[in-house]
Amino acid sequence: MAEVLLVPGSGFGAWAYGRLIPALHALGHSARALDLPGRDGTGASLQDHADAILAGLSGPAVLVGHSAAGYAISAAALADPAKVAGLIYLAAYIPQPGKSLADLRRAGPAQPMRGAFQISADRESYRFAPDACAELFFHDCPNPAALAARMGPEPIRPQETPFPGPLPALARAAIIAGDDRAIPPDWQRAMAAGMVQEELLSGHCPHLAMPVALAAVIHRLVATFPVAA
Repeated sequence: MAEVLLVPGSGFGAWAYGRLIPALHALGHSARALDLPGRDGTGASLQDHADAILAGLSGPAVLVGHSAAGYAISAAALADPAKVAGLIYLAAYIPQPGKSLADLRRAGPAQPMRGAFQISADRESYRFAPDACAELFFHDCPNPAALAARMGPEPIRPQETPFPGPLPALARAAIIAGDDRAIPPDWQRAMAAGMVQEELLSGHCPHLAMPVALAAVIHRLVATFPVAA
């Protein structure tokens, strides 16, 4: 089967994939997650995120990027496409050349995250307001208050960095979260135009709300990628 590297979205860490990893293992995949730099409140760039992903790969892997990590996995693939077997965007922002993640968020048909950001005093990072997290991200997850309490800071610089070039010519697919309250599902579908799309009727975090169903979708998509055994 495939090597699958799971990359967390804004404010999340590798902990967010704790339920998905065993579900992928049960389907025969080698799956693991990593923490991106800057999630401790320190500075980091989009290239730092790409470098961390590439450093975590031992061979060609399928990269699954949740939410903001759509940019990170794309930047990694652009930097070293030989190390990437395919890209799966999970309820994610999908880069457009010359556009930053913040550009895409502002261009969306609705702004459900407006007012949910708490900017640090040095304006280098932000957090999601804890009272907003449960509703935005975890409304269909077990114990949303506990999950909201685990959310950490996120560096601003990667999200304001325009994507430097066309998306790599690799296998790509998008998993749309059909009940997402953070990134409108219609906007997810529009960003994924032209690529294979699968949909789950979940909130923003299907890896926390329905990990077994999500693993089955990833398994099905990976089977269509050149990396499939």
